[in-house]
Amino acid sequence: MCCQVLRQPYWWIAIHVLFLPTAVTLLTLQLPSWLYLLTVLLLALVFWGTVKGDVPLFLSSTAVATAVADIVDREKATAFADLGAGVGSVAVPLAQHRRLIVDAWEYAPLPWLITAWRCRKLPNATVKRVSLWDCNLGCYEVVFAFLSPLVMVKLGEKIIAEMPSGSLFISSSFPIPNWEPESIVAIKDRRKTILFCYRIRF
Repeated sequence: MCCQVLRQPYWWIAIHVLFLPTAVTLLTLQLPSWLYLLTVLLLALVFWGTVKGDVPLFLSSTAVATAVADIVDREKATAFADLGAGVGSVAVPLAQHRRLIVDAWEYAPLPWLITAWRCRKLPNATVKRVSLWDCNLGCYEVVFAFLSPLVMVKLGEKIIAEMPSGSLFISSSFPIPNWEPESIVAIKDRRKTILFCYRIRF
């Protein structure tokens, strides 16, 4: 009921309940002030665009990367994009093991830096520190995203406007409202991830 009134996800209850005890505990520890500043800076580097309403950092499992790679193989794709690539959980394995052009789009500085470092010896991988909303999806046969339910309608509009007919969009965990997936892949990982696969048809 509280979450419905405040229009917040249920997991915010835990944040509200734990905030005051955590604050009191930290005050009693008498930690140096620079440590708080460092924590804020690190959080800003990881969750750079979240304050503006962009997508927070979600990490994909190894099982998800394997499943996406299998789909890419079946599609015989030559160009792949990972929107909001995070630390490269999907983009890096695909670039390592396949003759595939991989573009990883990540706007948050620290995840972008980690992915760029992981891809430094992969000539077929490009890591771009650009918002996913500013990229053009017209040259990709398969596009993958693990974003947020809050942006799926807007993302669907971008996909329809830019992705070529016959290409495939894979959304991890969050479906596009009012879209019918061509297939759904259930992943046996800790999160019990579901991949929603949408064929782009005009």
